[in-house]
Amino acid sequence: MDAYRAIISKRDTRHYLPDPVPPDVLTRVLQAGRMAGSSKNSQPVRMIVVRAPERRAALAGCGDYAEHLKAAPLAIAVVLLPGGGPFDAGRAAQNLMVAAWAEGIASCPVSMHRQECARAVLGVPADCTVATVLAMGYPDLKHPLSQGRQRLPLDELVSWEQWGAHRPETA
Repeated sequence: MDAYRAIISKRDTRHYLPDPVPPDVLTRVLQAGRMAGSSKNSQPVRMIVVRAPERRAALAGCGDYAEHLKAAPLAIAVVLLPGGGPFDAGRAAQNLMVAAWAEGIASCPVSMHRQECARAVLGVPADCTVATVLAMGYPDLKHPLSQGRQRLPLDELVSWEQWGAHRPETA
């Protein structure tokens, strides 16, 4: 799947098959996360792969609406070192999710509302932040990926030159 197709077709899902993600696929996904750009190339993002069911279940208790972590065969925690910005974590997370989708692996980001809990489960130092945890696995296609919700049209999202200005007419 090319990059554009992966980006426009990727949807979050909370329903996964129990099938494990092969090591070579996981390595490609992690490499994509590693290659995300960062402010001044500071590389403040670290990743923790979580495959153990009991650890994923414990992580689910650290975030609201995180129960699907228990069903995912894999999770990747995106951790920020001190001084790292949320934009850097977001770039890495998006790379991870798009690369996974290109391999047929669905994902859904999970907020860790209780940082102390997430750091304790993952063994992350107190001065670091668990920016997000990505639940991942092959999608269970008994459940629709889009949930029937359509994206807003481009013209409702994009202004030209200033807020609310429509696309200029072109000849």
